[in-house]
Amino acid sequence: MKGKLLYEGKAKQVFQSTEDEQQLVLSYKNDATAFNGKKKASFEGKGRYNNLISAHIFDYLKEKGITSHFIKTLNETEQLVRQTSIIPLEVVVRNVAAGSITRRLGIPEKTVFQPVLTEFYYKDDSLDDPIINDAHALLLTDLNEDELVFIKQAALEVNQHLQAFFDRVGLQLVDFKLEFGRDQNGSILLSDEISPDTCRLWDKESGSKMDKDVFREDIGSLIDVYDAILNRLEAAK
Repeated sequence: MKGKLLYEGKAKQVFQSTEDEQQLVLSYKNDATAFNGKKKASFEGKGRYNNLISAHIFDYLKEKGITSHFIKTLNETEQLVRQTSIIPLEVVVRNVAAGSITRRLGIPEKTVFQPVLTEFYYKDDSLDDPIINDAHALLLTDLNEDELVFIKQAALEVNQHLQAFFDRVGLQLVDFKLEFGRDQNGSILLSDEISPDTCRLWDKESGSKMDKDVFREDIGSLIDVYDAILNRLEAAK
């Protein structure tokens, strides 16, 4: 099933599938990084949590009609996905102010955004993934204007579904990052992962942070938090 290693990123290894050249195997690592890789650590079991939580999310989105690269889980740390060429654009959807936007614009944390904010970041580690506008996105990627509109609309639709998804397990979706890619036919699919590494989640009762911020800010056990999220999702099935 798992062939040649094609790419290794901060959180995953990407292998060619031996059964279908248009499919890949994503292997989730135990590594955690923050601040564009400036802070690093490894946590036993983290890859398992990200793999299984992301699978729960992609399965839910499929039920809601959202097309993604996800096919199925292979084991506790690996999943099978359609091969896509990743568009070098991070799409961040913000429901509530937290993280970089509070520092960048001086907006108080917990400020609710109405309407929801959508931001683009250029995927380039050497540039620290700078925030960009629509014109920059068209310049720096192969997207056309219609495709950029499609990605924005898709991100907002995913946001609506994920807010309901997390609400049912007592979590508030604060913000999250999405990535998209093109398949062999040029169609744009939701790609990469959706997990506590890429989402900010707050407990609806206590307000405590239930995501990678516990690692970024050294305020708790990342594994305990990820375990709690997976347990809530499993219980809600």
